[in-house]
Amino acid sequence: MRAIFFLLIFLSQNIFAQESDSLIIRKFFNEELSKGKSYSMLDHLSNKIGGRLSGSPQAAQAVEWGKKTMEFLGFDKVWLQEVMVPHWVRGEKEQAKIISGKEKTEVRICALGNSVGTQKNGITATIIEVKNFKELEKLGRKNIEGKIVFFNRALDPTFITTGAAYGKGVDQRGGGASEAAKYGAVGVVVRSMTLAMDDHPHTGAMIYKDSVAKIPACAISTIGATKLSDAIKLNADTKFYFRQTCEMLPDEKSFNVIGEILGSEFPEEIIVVGGHLDSWDNGDGASDDGTGIVQSIEALRLFKVLGIRPRRTIRAVLFMNEESGVRGGDKYAELAKNNNEKHIAAIESDGGGFTPRSFGVDNEKAISKMQPWVELLKQYGISEIKKSWGGGGTDINPLKKEGTTLIGYHCDSQRYFDYHHSEIDTFDKVNKRELELGTGCIAAMIWLISEYGL
Repeated sequence: MRAIFFLLIFLSQNIFAQESDSLIIRKFFNEELSKGKSYSMLDHLSNKIGGRLSGSPQAAQAVEWGKKTMEFLGFDKVWLQEVMVPHWVRGEKEQAKIISGKEKTEVRICALGNSVGTQKNGITATIIEVKNFKELEKLGRKNIEGKIVFFNRALDPTFITTGAAYGKGVDQRGGGASEAAKYGAVGVVVRSMTLAMDDHPHTGAMIYKDSVAKIPACAISTIGATKLSDAIKLNADTKFYFRQTCEMLPDEKSFNVIGEILGSEFPEEIIVVGGHLDSWDNGDGASDDGTGIVQSIEALRLFKVLGIRPRRTIRAVLFMNEESGVRGGDKYAELAKNNNEKHIAAIESDGGGFTPRSFGVDNEKAISKMQPWVELLKQYGISEIKKSWGGGGTDINPLKKEGTTLIGYHCDSQRYFDYHHSEIDTFDKVNKRELELGTGCIAAMIWLISEYGL
């Protein structure tokens, strides 16, 4: 009887805790869905500031906006964290043509981030198509030297999670220029990293190896890639012309922006939620990653406006330079270590503001502890808390070395890479209610970690 008595007490305490948590979480959603500020903040960031390349005037404006916004919302502490960032500029509008005999067909391209420009009058050369680095190696210098290499490997549409398809295909964008330069190529054209068939080229970062020449690299739209591939099949001597005036300038001083609400019982234990403040310049960076920025700020605002004091310290971090160097994430982790800070969890939202689906966690022990929380979150769209398929996120991954549990907020992925890194990554693609549902889920996750730890 005694054992049954204590079991009943234990079960009643758990039921009470679940009911209490459920009420708190409902408050988050009621506030966000009726009086939320995330959508209006995104409107300002996207439409008043726009694309925010690291080192640009727009990035500096975004830093100032982030700091003023969190100060206005009354967070306990708001500060800037200095970080030197690369400053790449796109220059004039890019130009490109397929030249097959006497026929010339204009196609849409955009320079890849960190690429060098072409000479003033552009580059014209025979173009050769490959799918991967192995094909490049097989062709060798005798077939590649003096030519432009066209990487035309489409993303695999059979992946249900589109981020996985992107991850399998992005090597050609990131390393294609240096791989082609090994064999004497004079330029590189890469099929856009999207499953969509459209005429919007998608940019993104590429990385040069110091051991080989730096050759210009651009992305071509998927429609343009199809035209180019068809032209090469019809005429092996097809040439390609492109011109881009991009260049890398000296590093610029920039900042991570940090806002904090101090924990009531365990202030030394820190929970971070963040996204990246920088974006590419061809769109306004609404989905990548304006949505993650405003969700991070808004999650803390919900605590503040509802008068809910977390047991552990919570921070919103607006990271700078995720797109072309991850220097903001590296600097934050470096200073956290130097200051002997204890980060128990870090959450990143960098997949757009679409309908909530799940949280991905890199720590099996934490996943086990968090499983009962799915019952609290499933009515809001979170169907599972599972092993992360890509770490927690680019900006928070450097915290892993210090034992921080990394958590990625995963929303529906089907549309994200339609917009990602392109001119159509704009505010009008974001649905207000989907954005707000995601904000509520993130705030709920912060609350549960703050209450129960990991």
